[in-house]
Amino acid sequence: MAVGLNKGHKVTKNVSKPRHSHRRGHLTRHTTFLGDRIQEVCGFARCKRRAAELRKVSKDKQALKFIKKSVGTHIHTKRMQEELRNVLAAMRKAAAKED
Repeated sequence: MAVGLNKGHKVTKNVSKPRHSHRRGHLTRHTTFLGDRIQEVCGFARCKRRAAELRKVSKDKQALKFIKKSVGTHIHTKRMQEELRNVLAAMRKAAAKED
């Protein structure tokens, strides 16, 4: 075919395996396990504790500002907020289960 989207000589794609460098930043099971274990033993960092307290008394915007100041970027702030939200929900669930 001489014209159009499929023009030119037909060839098969040379498929190469994904580069190892594309794994960068991906957490392994072992690293996540260790991170969870350390968090369990040591608890939260001071800034996370304060942000959690602010969220408990429903001062979400102030908590957002505080986390943003300590972390730096808005995307990291949203990620930390989501993490705290999940932890607080789990704590509430565990407290409800005990009663």
